[in-house]
Amino acid sequence: MSDADIQFETRGSLGLVTLNRPQALNALTHDMALRLERQLLAWREDVAIAAIAIRGAGDKAFCAGGDIRALYDAGRPGGERGRANFGFYADEYRLNTLIRRYPKPYVALMDGIVMGGGVGVSIHGARRVAGDRTLFAMPETGIGLFPDVGGTYFLPRMPGRTGMFAGLTGARFRTADAVAAGVCDRYVPSADHAALIEALSRVAPGAGSFGAVDPAIGTLARPAPGETPIADARPAIDRCFAGESVETILSALDAEGGEWATAQAAAIRAKSPTCTRIAHRQIREGAGLDFEDCMRLEYRLARFCMTQPDFYEGVRAVIIDKDNAPNWQPATLAEADEAHVAPGFAPLGVEELVL
Repeated sequence: MSDADIQFETRGSLGLVTLNRPQALNALTHDMALRLERQLLAWREDVAIAAIAIRGAGDKAFCAGGDIRALYDAGRPGGERGRANFGFYADEYRLNTLIRRYPKPYVALMDGIVMGGGVGVSIHGARRVAGDRTLFAMPETGIGLFPDVGGTYFLPRMPGRTGMFAGLTGARFRTADAVAAGVCDRYVPSADHAALIEALSRVAPGAGSFGAVDPAIGTLARPAPGETPIADARPAIDRCFAGESVETILSALDAEGGEWATAQAAAIRAKSPTCTRIAHRQIREGAGLDFEDCMRLEYRLARFCMTQPDFYEGVRAVIIDKDNAPNWQPATLAEADEAHVAPGFAPLGVEELVL
């Protein structure tokens, strides 16, 4: 293995991917995404490869997201803001689609932080394994983005209104809640992930590989440990997050009262009004779209957000200056109305994402 940011190796019949930027919580760069796509295409055609596994280096993160700082630097004022980042999103979404369509078992070992771009290279896999440190979240609206990398598809398909809750609040799902919500299929203790990789390396190539992966995982799987605060809150989540607008959801939370509802309402109100409005609409629309149409919609939205001020202000506040005091523009939901976000949903014609 080399010292590259992303490493590939063959173990028996297993193609093993390691995201290797532990100092950056294994954040996904454009180059890493392109290299992963090329390797997956090569392994797809290799008859000796039965399955793929992907993991993160270190003990903190599977992958904490895309390289947001690079996107921020590329799109700062000077020239036509944001256009430099369009290619990253197109390539990332094509990678997400490749993983979704992959004809061999793709097993994501989702131990540690799983956010943003890390969600895109894990949750669309055929099998998703939680570890002891799994921490899943979609916090994009807090930095002037929207829950992308396929969130338009998988969030509305989570139990009840859990996906809308996740997309609007950025709530963190730890191991047991990630399994309960279907984000992960099974829990395997982190100490057994090496043994799981070894078991996967013995899966025979061919048509039966999907059936052989499940016993390999099942032998090591255990009931997910820990508390399930999100699953326990499902009745309130389903009541409050069914609203046809962000304002309706906030009103329901205010009426619900109590510490939990107050905290959720405060979380939503702290985020970009523009991106909160986008997230609500995309999740509702995504329930009626197939995966490819969801990714095309996300590309439109990504282009829109890259040309808006909130992404750059959100990254400044959270990542650059770390004052956590973004000056959103527009500053209120009333100003960031449906007319304001509508251009982000408009078809792109000849510039539509090609999958």
